[in-house]
Amino acid sequence: MGKVYRQVLRFKEKYPMTIGWRLKENASIIEKHLNPGEVPLYSFVAQKNDNPINIIESAVVTLTNKRIMIGSKRVVIGYFLTSITPDMYNDLQVRSGIIWGKVYIDTVKEFVALSNIGKDALQEIETAITKYMMEAKRELLREKNKDED
Repeated sequence: MGKVYRQVLRFKEKYPMTIGWRLKENASIIEKHLNPGEVPLYSFVAQKNDNPINIIESAVVTLTNKRIMIGSKRVVIGYFLTSITPDMYNDLQVRSGIIWGKVYIDTVKEFVALSNIGKDALQEIETAITKYMMEAKRELLREKNKDED
């Protein structure tokens, strides 16, 4: 059992209202694409779409020490992987409903919608992503300033 899968299991145990299927298969996509030296810091499950009725597009979202990864194993053949590096990240938006919430990640090239997340989990997810991205962007700025000196 990989670290990403264990993190997702803990998340689902803590926030059981979040809709997510095939956790082990989706987590395996993230594990497969971790680069050497890349460490998973925080993982959660969501539907990678903006439709509250569509509950079959489960994905595992993982923050690593290098990027945000979103992995989804297809039912028959293949998988989807989205990678968001700190330099491509723009903003984060959280929306809470009666039972579920949504997280929108705005990047330079796309807008990623994550839905059917238990509304109690939204604050934890927002804090994890925002804290990570602020620190990563500071580090990028430090490296850029160091290169210019």
